[in-house]
Parts: sequence; structure tokens; C-alpha cells
Amino acid sequence: MVEDGVGAAVGRLVELLLERRVTLATAESLTGGMVGAVLTDVPGVSAVYRGGVVVYATDLKAKLAGVPDELLAAVGPVHPDTAAALASGVRERLEADYGLATTGVAGPDPQAGIEAGTVYVAAAGPHSVQVRKLQLSGDRAAVRRGSVQAVLELGATVVAEELD
Repeated sequence: MVEDGVGAAVGRLVELLLERRVTLATAESLTGGMVGAVLTDVPGVSAVYRGGVVVYATDLKAKLAGVPDELLAAVGPVHPDTAAALASGVRERLEADYGLATTGVAGPDPQAGIEAGTVYVAAAGPHSVQVRKLQLSGDRAAVRRGSVQAVLELGATVVAEELD
């Protein structure tokens, strides 16, 4: 499952987490558990990976990951603020130092007027939350793989910036 770009991204993130002795949790929508799967492919990751939630249904984003219902009603599930709330919420709920989140439209069709390939990834730490908007091309599998790589890279960036 770990491909070159994804493998490099997960390796860097796990290395940073292990060096700094900090923990990680994940909240995934369109990636459906792929981020957790890639992380758990790494030997020794159990020292830093607390776990994750797959919140594919919109109501579960609130129930399991702590996204405020009012936010979901106002902006919907595919929005930068929702991604930020997912990352922060899973960080808090799973008692981790850092949280990662993915939300978006994998396609092939638009969802609620949002174009396929539109993805938001987020990383939350003790001192900051960063969100990136992606516009990915390709089929569902390509969009999901690109989302996994992007959220792992963003997570490594946030951990490095906060702890340097």
C-alpha cells in the first residue's frame, strides 16, 4: 500500500513523532482509513499513533470527531473550517499531541456543487492548525492517494515547525 511519495511522507512524519516523543490521531472522511492503514504499516508506530476515526457520514464528523453541528450546518462537510475542526477534534478526543484530517470529494461526480478532486487536509498541534486545499485530478483512487500523501506531508510540516 505504501507507494514512493506516500512512503517518504509517512517515513518523515513517523520519524519526527518518534524523535520528539509525541502522539498522533487521525480523522478521515474521503480516505476511509487509508491514512491509518499507511501509518500502521510502519514498524514501531504504535509508540506514537493513538488511533483514528473514519467519519464518512456527515453526522459522524460531529458525533465522533467533535466538529460542531453549527459549523457543519453553515459550511458543510467539505470546507477548510471543517477540516480544521476535524483535526483539532480528533486530537482532543483521542488525547493526542497532533491530529490529522481529510475531507473532500473523491468523485467521479460533484457533491453538493463541489467539484470532484476538491480536498482539504488539515494538521492540528498544540500551537497551530494548518489547512491545505487540494485540487486533485484522476479517478477516485488517485484522489484518495493524493490526499493521503498531502495530509502526511502537512503533518510532518506542522510537527517540525512546532518543535524546532
